Amino acid sequence: METAFIQTPLGITKIVGDENGISVISILSEGKITTKIPKNLKECVSQLNEYFEGQRYHFEFKMNPQGTDFQQKVWQELLNIPFGKTMSYLDLSKKLGDVKAIRAVASANGRNPLWIVVPCHRVIGSDGSLTGYAGGLWRKKWLLEHESPSKQQSLF
Repeated sequence: METAFIQTPLGITKIVGDENGISVISILSEGKITTKIPKNLKECVSQLNEYFEGQRYHFEFKMNPQGTDFQQKVWQELLNIPFGKTMSYLDLSKKLGDVKAIRAVASANGRNPLWIVVPCHRVIGSDGSLTGYAGGLWRKKWLLEHESPSKQQSLF
């Protein structure tokens, strides 16, 4: 596994992967920026930079997140939430076929290893409120505003 640390508007992003794909993208409050990006991580770094520059709306590099079958199913469904849109945990549970699985869905959402790329930040409360986010609610708010089709003062 290779690792790189890049600067983003939301802090230092850690990227871990190999020839099988990217397995971890996480946000850190501090860290040392990588000066030479490993070959297997270059496409991911490039696409993340394009995302933050407002030039990319979906990701196309090879992904290899590790998780249970249920987590993989949830993460795959998250990939179907369009850029600039949100979905409630309840609606996500319904899409997965079990409205009673809302807590399990929320737990899998919280364990998403591919920050931003698998857009767990697009999942909100049924009442439209921002709810828990591993990177901090201020980052979730920033991401949703960054993806908003109409740039406003603030969505939340």
